[in-house]
Amino acid sequence: MLDILAYTFMQKALITGIAISAACSILGLFLVLKRYSLFGDALSHVALSGVAIGLFLNIYPLWTALLTSVTASLGITRLRQSIRIQGDALIAVLLIFGVAFAVLLISASGGFRVDLFSYLFGSITLISNEDALIAVIASLAIVASVIALKDKLFYMALDERQAKISGLNTTLLNYIFMIMASIMVIVAMRLVGILLVSSLIVLPNIAAMMLGRGFKTTMLISLCISLASVISGIITSYYLNVATSGMIVMICIGIMVSIIISKHLKIPRSEQNVLDVK
Repeated sequence: MLDILAYTFMQKALITGIAISAACSILGLFLVLKRYSLFGDALSHVALSGVAIGLFLNIYPLWTALLTSVTASLGITRLRQSIRIQGDALIAVLLIFGVAFAVLLISASGGFRVDLFSYLFGSITLISNEDALIAVIASLAIVASVIALKDKLFYMALDERQAKISGLNTTLLNYIFMIMASIMVIVAMRLVGILLVSSLIVLPNIAAMMLGRGFKTTMLISLCISLASVISGIITSYYLNVATSGMIVMICIGIMVSIIISKHLKIPRSEQNVLDVK
């Protein structure tokens, strides 16, 4: 199995995948706590519009995707603060707009192309040295920022109104958080693609939260699940000659299903004590 490490493209894929999965799981936990589980999905569809703009104008698609995602996330944050519309409703609007605008641009540019498919489904094993370096640096910056702001982000995720009353600048913190989420989505596109990016953000955290542990333990478990899914997914897809993005997500789903089954099969402690007495 270690023979794959002799290939440069596999080394880049594993290093980049580990960095991206760490950023997605750590920042994704706060998205789940804020009940923004679909926010990553909505941003990824807006990013699809950005990719379409880049391909249409012959500009590097990741830069246009990043610009559109950041603009959309900041706009949603501003609208949520200024008008009385629930966050999930705004996310739905953002998702619909992203898909519709992308379809228009794709049709105007002559339909789907090979370049676009690589962004839709991911191409981590084909990532260039420049993209790998950018992804690793961006992921490490997100992880460092979240660790530095974790207490404030956790407080705001639990009760944003109370956090604001206590003196926390929730407006600025929300903007910073949304920018980090936008960058994370763009970076994760290279690993699992636009269509599956939200799974890498949501699934490890849902699986970890099912275990019912504390906040820090849940974050650590989520990180381990994400890393295990990405590493095993990249290696398994190489040997089975299947899509890396799909394999990563399926392994992550398998871990979550295993946790669900184990919790249902586990005998409650009170019942176990009764059985011991008998």
